Order: sequence, then structure tokens, then C-alpha cells
Amino acid sequence: MKINLEDLNYKIENQDYIQDLETVKYGDISKSKSKIKPYAEKMVKEVAAAFKHDSLVQTQLSVTGQRPVTFALETNIINLPYSNYKKIANFFEEGQEYPLNVYFETRSDYVNVSHFRIDQLATEEEVEKDTDKVVDQLVEAIIEKLKVVREYQVPEKATAKKKETKKSKTTKKETKKK
Repeated sequence: MKINLEDLNYKIENQDYIQDLETVKYGDISKSKSKIKPYAEKMVKEVAAAFKHDSLVQTQLSVTGQRPVTFALETNIINLPYSNYKKIANFFEEGQEYPLNVYFETRSDYVNVSHFRIDQLATEEEVEKDTDKVVDQLVEAIIEKLKVVREYQVPEKATAKKKETKKSKTTKKETKKK
């Protein structure tokens, strides 16, 4: 499927695309490929269906727990999330049609400093040609990002600022008491 910039912006702005959100507890998927695979299969099937119906798609898997994370697949012409769709015009020309790709997004306070990561997962051709391969790639990507989230260390600057804020508040309170 190819789409021009005007149609893409219109569809995203008006939420004229297939949307799905599934919520799962971290313990229900843990580190097991076999537990993650059904969710990945569902997400990739939704992407394949969207391509067949000339539609955009945003399908999300929200993992709840101590370190929550949301994974999403979006079809787009560039690796920008739908929430930043207005910036797409900076990179493309009006009147031309562009192929859609499938982008894998990770949102979490524990993924990096920006709390967001986006990577191209597949092209439309790859999804149509071998959905099982794309499912396997998605499972691997989810496992990799879950590991990143589990092992993420909050940067020391952020930790130091929090400690300074707590100290200054404590000092002010103590001063008021005297």
C-alpha cells in the first residue's frame, strides 16, 4: 500500500485507522517466547489485515507491573509515532505516494532517557510474504526490549536531582521548626 502525505495526515488526525490495545500482566508473559508469541501473532495479523484493507493500523500491547511498558506496531511512511504525525511533512513532499512500513515502538520510563524507542520491523512485502517470520522477529524484539526495561538504570543526574529536591525540602521544614 502506498499513501500520500495528505491522506496519511488526515487519517492519523481523524483516527481513521485500525486500533487495538491489549493489556497483560508482566507475570503472564515473563521471559517466555511461547507466552509472548500469541500476542505477537495477533498484532501481526492485525497489521496484515490493515494492509489488505488499505488501512493504517496501531496495535498495542501494554505490559503492567513494576516496570510497565507498552509495545506498539504502527504502519507509517517514516519512523515517527502517530503522536508526532505533524512532523512527517518535514521529511516528505506533497503529491507523492510513499510505501508504508511496520514500525515497532517501545514506551517505558525504563527504556532510555527519552522513554521511547522506535525501530522498523518489516515492510508490507515482508508481512505479506512471511507473517510467521515477522511474528518471530516481533517476539525477539519484545524479549529484547523487556530485558532492556528490566536492566535499565535510572541516570545518576535524575537520581541526584531527586535527592537534592528531597534534601532542600527537608532543610526548609527543619528551618521552619526552629
